[in-house]
Amino acid sequence: MQIPRDLLLDLFNHMEWADAAIWNAVLTHEGARADAHMRAYLLHTAGVQRAFLDAWTQQPFTFRQNFDDTSVAEQFDSVRSYYAGARAFVASVDDAALAAPLVVPWMQWVEQHFKRPVAGTRLGETVLQVIIHTTHHRAQASARLRALGGEPPNIDYIAWLWLARPEPEWPAASAAAL
Repeated sequence: MQIPRDLLLDLFNHMEWADAAIWNAVLTHEGARADAHMRAYLLHTAGVQRAFLDAWTQQPFTFRQNFDDTSVAEQFDSVRSYYAGARAFVASVDDAALAAPLVVPWMQWVEQHFKRPVAGTRLGETVLQVIIHTTHHRAQASARLRALGGEPPNIDYIAWLWLARPEPEWPAASAAAL
């Protein structure tokens, strides 16, 4: 299936807007900012986003699975820096590139997990995967924020549309160091 680049860019823009809203909510809520589950949701998501960008741009594969020695505030600048590069990459690829097969560097672990060879994917499908995977973990972060006494922001795609596709409102780097 061919996924139109304009759709991927639109969904990517929503993803950044929604991610910024979640990060704002977490960084301004003391309990969420210090919560191990929240840290795992947010930093795992950022790690997967970065791993796919590295695969798309043929950079060396690195992936961090343990975040016990860091905090969301300490990782904020690194997380935020992902979006400009990833958006520029998605904007730069044409339909032929989006339809091209992409073998990710971690395919061997996927096959070990499923205990069988897995079907191939196309570049555009992996961009969509990043967006969907991020949505999944953003929902977990929203539920966790509520459980910790916070109020998750309304980050629905339709809300973003109704608000005329606003730009993301990231917290200032200094605010992230709370």
